[in-house]
Amino acid sequence: MASERELTAPVDLCDERGRLNPGARGWSRHPMLRANLRGRWGRKKRWDYWAVITDEIVVSFVYADIDYAGLANVWVMEHATGEQTTAGMLHPFGRGIHLPEQVCTGVQSISHKAIDLRIEETPAATRLVASAPAGKGALAGPIAIDLTVAKPQGHESLNVLIPWGDRTFQFTSKQNTRPVTGTVRVGGREWSVGPDHDAWGVQDLGRGIWPYSNQWNWAAASGHASDGRVLGLQFGGKWTVGTGATENALCIDGTLTKISSELEWAYDWADPMAPWRVRSLGSDQVDATLTPTFDRYDVTDLKVLRMEVHQCFGTWAGRVVGDDGVPVEFAGVRGFAEEARNKW
Repeated sequence: MASERELTAPVDLCDERGRLNPGARGWSRHPMLRANLRGRWGRKKRWDYWAVITDEIVVSFVYADIDYAGLANVWVMEHATGEQTTAGMLHPFGRGIHLPEQVCTGVQSISHKAIDLRIEETPAATRLVASAPAGKGALAGPIAIDLTVAKPQGHESLNVLIPWGDRTFQFTSKQNTRPVTGTVRVGGREWSVGPDHDAWGVQDLGRGIWPYSNQWNWAAASGHASDGRVLGLQFGGKWTVGTGATENALCIDGTLTKISSELEWAYDWADPMAPWRVRSLGSDQVDATLTPTFDRYDVTDLKVLRMEVHQCFGTWAGRVVGDDGVPVEFAGVRGFAEEARNKW
């Protein structure tokens, strides 16, 4: 099995020339990196993505600066009906969007006629707040969201540097199984989030310098295993192949198991609502299948800029094994899997 270096101290992402700092190669259990990106205009990508998944709804937040554009967006989907709503803004050249160099810290916000959005990091929690006068979709009416994503003491996450080379690279922080409380309102509808029902926050924070054309897989899930343990799945693929690093991990009762081997993904881009299976090759560490119930398909095609994604939400079932060697069986654990194809 492949192995990766575990980092245990803060580190800068880039050297004084803006190239990859060799000391940043590896992974850590907590976000410690300073994303001191510079130069390479048009290739720098910075974003925070959050998904809050409950038995009733999914809520996502996006706050991003991809150099030639800045965007903020919120999306709400109800499982029972598949109805959804979204609101957001897009500014040229990232105007008005600011993300701190020290990841997972500070406040990120935008105030715009289409949306007010705020992501506030504190030592104990992340607060996600958004409002919009109206959204687009079958869920009609103004949007008001106020959610608190707890940071349980000692909770571990996957923080890893994916190096394509010394001039193109990506740091990603993937966090799951973080409990959420709060309220979501769309028009006359209101959903209470936690604490009586499972409600989990999933984070994808990215900072890097990207090649123009790329593809990736990402899958995540949070919930309870059959024996009651809290289980988080974090799988990635395609974009990491050949780099010597992966974004594969398990989080069991808040403790991370890093998986340094690529996983096999089996699914059909042409039929995304068919099951998605992710498993280990040559071991029994991971065998998990997503049964989709909703496909969030999105495509932006501006010729030079093209982004297309199938993000399928549903429930995961299967078996995984953590560092303690004890098998974890699970079924009905909510999450998603996706493939993205980008020219950006």
